Amino acid sequence: MKTPHTSTLALAARFPDTFLWGVATSSFQIEGAAREDGKGESIWDRFCQQPGVIADGSNGDVACDHVHRLEADLDLIASLGVGCYRFSISWPRVQPLGHGAWNEAGFAFYERLVEGLRARGLKAFLTLNHWDLPQALQDRGGWAARETVEHFVRYAREVARRFGSRVDAITTHNEPWVVAVLGNEQGIFAPGIKDRRTMLQVAHHLLVSHGATLRALRQDGCPAKLGIVLNLAHIVPASPLPADEAAADHGDATGRRWYADPLFKGEYPPELVAEYGADMPHIEPGDMDLIATPMDYLGVNYYMRIVARGDGQPWDPAAHGRPVSDMGWEIYPRGLTELLRLLHRDYRDHGLPPIYITENGGAFPDATTDGHVQDDDRIAYLNTHISAVADALDAGVPLGGYMVWSLMDNFEWASGYAKRFGIVHVDYATLTRTPKASAHWLTDLLRHWKETHHA
Repeated sequence: MKTPHTSTLALAARFPDTFLWGVATSSFQIEGAAREDGKGESIWDRFCQQPGVIADGSNGDVACDHVHRLEADLDLIASLGVGCYRFSISWPRVQPLGHGAWNEAGFAFYERLVEGLRARGLKAFLTLNHWDLPQALQDRGGWAARETVEHFVRYAREVARRFGSRVDAITTHNEPWVVAVLGNEQGIFAPGIKDRRTMLQVAHHLLVSHGATLRALRQDGCPAKLGIVLNLAHIVPASPLPADEAAADHGDATGRRWYADPLFKGEYPPELVAEYGADMPHIEPGDMDLIATPMDYLGVNYYMRIVARGDGQPWDPAAHGRPVSDMGWEIYPRGLTELLRLLHRDYRDHGLPPIYITENGGAFPDATTDGHVQDDDRIAYLNTHISAVADALDAGVPLGGYMVWSLMDNFEWASGYAKRFGIVHVDYATLTRTPKASAHWLTDLLRHWKETHHA
């Protein structure tokens, strides 16, 4: 087995000098300060109050206390050697009700964040919606209500007016599938609704608001690159049996094509339109053209492949001798290469822009010994998945960058604080940050990459 030093040297040489390396977080997962400086309630603030929905009974009230530790956290990001930081704005922090008055105290925090990144020479990838919708809008129907689309566009225009010339990229939505399916069909994420028709209308309105925002920001002259982030898995059949093949095709249609086909082809998958029947969302004239507004980039979040079975039963990777993360997700880096090649195949003739891997990482039960975290499983995960990205580059897929999920351990939604994705350890009792061995590995990789191109 190669040493980490040798492997990072060889791996670094596979990426062009224009490639963008980064780390990622989201507002609700790290910020804390849940009721300070005029911040409004989000759907996740409300959801966490329900008994039993968060595995450890926790919430995001304090999280990583990022709001109060901003400067030190920015120094931490810069020390890693990355070129960009992907973060999200908490809509209720800057507009407590999701409509009406802006909260200047909330905007002041993001002003310090954006200027702090610029001062450190880091590019900013800003996300407008990483799931923490203002509760006041949910009370009026949430993403199932058409008026939320209009409120979102106004919010996006205000954020872009303030920051659009100082950030590199603005993402409309992070993982609309999660908002729609986990939040509004399965009900295991906020806002906790379990209704297929609601899910489908939510998904449609998320996509409509994305397209409407792109058009509005371009009309306003926003210079930042504009795009969306989809969570995607490469889906394969468990066997060559027709039932398994059909299950894989259906899973791909509901998980990938329901979102990507409208964005690039201006239509929903015909087989799903037939299947959903009366549950199909209300689509206003012009919606599909709006959704298909050309993007400057596509963000892809990848964690695992999915093996589909025709009998509807889940395929258990551990039972088949496959390695899994602490989330129980199969570790399958080749699936990332296959997914990227599939996207390139299906959409390159439909305006596919450069792709950024905006999230990729693994949760592992890290052990701290004398203030040191030797997370070899995570190092192996990152090494093999970054190699998979290089394989996709070699295959001609247009890739612009890679961002590790996550900068630091944080509130992992329904799993609470029990699952750790960070390359920086957070002691939740003291909130002390300690870079793990994986953080040092990443810094080593980036040092070799810089040396390769600036020798």
